[in-house]
Amino acid sequence: MAQSGTTRNGVAEKIPASDLPQPVKVQQVRNTKIFINNEWHTSISGRTFPTLNPATGDTICEVQEADKEDVDKAVAAAKVAMQLGSAWRKMEPSHRGRLLHRLADLVERDRLLIATLESLDTGKPFLQAFFVDLEGSIRTLRYYAGWADKIHGKSVPVDETFMCITKHEPIGICGAIIPWNFPLLMLMWKIGPALCCGNTVVIKPAEQTPLTALHIGSLIKEAEFPPGVVNILPGFGPTAGAAFASHCGIDKVAFTGSTEVGQLIKESAAKSNLKRVTLELGGKNPCIVFADCDLQLAVEEIQKGAFYNQGQCCTAASRVFVQEKIYEEFVRRSIESAKKIVIGDPLDPQTTHGPQIDQQHFDKIMDLIESGKKEGAKLEYGGGYLGEKSLFIQPTIFSEVKDSMRIAIEEIFGPVLCIFRFKSQQEVIERANNSRYGLVSAVFTTSMDRALSVSGAMETGTVWINCYNALHVQTPFGGYKMSGNGRELGEYALAEYSEVKTVTFKMSETM
Repeated sequence: MAQSGTTRNGVAEKIPASDLPQPVKVQQVRNTKIFINNEWHTSISGRTFPTLNPATGDTICEVQEADKEDVDKAVAAAKVAMQLGSAWRKMEPSHRGRLLHRLADLVERDRLLIATLESLDTGKPFLQAFFVDLEGSIRTLRYYAGWADKIHGKSVPVDETFMCITKHEPIGICGAIIPWNFPLLMLMWKIGPALCCGNTVVIKPAEQTPLTALHIGSLIKEAEFPPGVVNILPGFGPTAGAAFASHCGIDKVAFTGSTEVGQLIKESAAKSNLKRVTLELGGKNPCIVFADCDLQLAVEEIQKGAFYNQGQCCTAASRVFVQEKIYEEFVRRSIESAKKIVIGDPLDPQTTHGPQIDQQHFDKIMDLIESGKKEGAKLEYGGGYLGEKSLFIQPTIFSEVKDSMRIAIEEIFGPVLCIFRFKSQQEVIERANNSRYGLVSAVFTTSMDRALSVSGAMETGTVWINCYNALHVQTPFGGYKMSGNGRELGEYALAEYSEVKTVTFKMSETM
C-alpha cells in the first residue's frame, strides 16, 4: 500500500541501507489500560486479555478488556465533552486544526517507537510500518488539520421574502471500530475527519492489535485535547464492538473489516437509533492486464498488490485477468518476482514478508490454498508454510484459475495470487464485475482510450491505471456493492462526519 504514493514495497527508495531507520527495543509496554476522559482506567469487570506477537507467538503484554459497561462510561464522557458550552464545542475551528497538527508532531516524534509497536503487534515488516503506516498517519492528521476552519455552509437564493443559509455541524459522538491489518492508519482515517468536524469519538481497536491506538491515547492527552473528546476501549467484537453498534448514545459508527461483520453492525445500528454508518468492507479485486501493457511494470505492481502486508489488505490484487497473448510470460515473470520476497523476522530491515495475524486466520488461508489445488488450479509457486508452529505462509501463485473456484470467489485475505486467462475486453469486463464486491480494480494498458473505457465500466469505488495501491489522503476511498457504504479520505469524508442544517429567515417587507 503506497499511502500518498511516496513509497515502494514499504521502503523509501534510494535510501542507503546504513541510513534506514531501526526499531527500538521495547522492554515494557506503558499503555495497556482503557483511555477515558484523558485518564487511564482498569476495566469495570477487571478482565484483561493478552496481545501476542504473531512472529513468535509470545505474549507482548496484558491489556484491559473493555465491555458494555466501559462503553457506557466512555460514551458518557464523550457526551459531556460534546455539550453546548463545553471547551470542545466553544473551541475555534482553527484551534481544532492546531490540536491535530500538534498530535501529528507527537506522532512524528515517537515514529520509531510507534512503528516498532505496530510491527510487534501485527507482524508486518518494520520498514513498511515506518514508511507507509506512520507516514500515511501523519499526512492524514495534517490534511484534516488544514480542513478544520474551511468547513462552511452556503447562502441559498429562494425568493425576496426569505433568506436561507446552510450550516455544517458535527454529528455528535462517533464510534470507530478499527481493523487489525492497518490499526494505526485506519484509526487516523477515522479520527482525522471526525475531530476536524468537531465530533467526539469512542474507539475500539481490534483485540489482536490494540497497542498503537493506546499509545495514541497518551499523545491525545499530551496534545491537550479536552477530556472526553477521544476515548479508547480495547476489547472484543461480540462485546465492546456490539455495544458500539447498538448504543443509543452513539450517533455514528465507522467500521473497517469483513462484510459479514459490517452487515451485523448496520442491522444493529438500524434497530437501535438509526445511527449513521460508514462501512469499508471486503474486496475481491480484479486486475486486468492487456497485451499492450508494460509487462514488467504490471508484474511488479500486481505483485505488490497481492503480497503486501502478507496479502492482508482489503485492496489485495486477488483476481488477475491476463490476456492470452502474454499469459505464459506474465506467469513466468510473476514466479521469478515472488522468489525475491524475503520471509523473516519483521524487525529485520531485510524482511519484506511477515507472518499472518493469528492461527485462526492462518488456517482459513491454508484451507483456501488446499481448495485451489483440489479444484484444479495449477500451483506455480509457494502454497506451504514455514515451520510446524509458524504463522508464516509462503507467497503463493496459482495459474489456470477458473471463475467458479473458491479462490476466485471468496476473499482470501492472504498471500495468494490467482491468475486467469481472458480473450476480449468485453468478456473480461463482465467477468471482473461478476462479484458481490466492488472495492478497487486495476487496468494495465498503454492505450488511453482503453484505460478510460474500461475504468468507466468497472463497478468499483477506485480504479488504478498502470499502478496499484496508490492511495492518497486527498482522494476518497470506499466501495460499491458489498464492499461498503460511504467514503473515507479527502474532502468527501467530511460529509460522513457532519450534519447539514438549513436556517430560513422571514424578511421584512419594508425596505
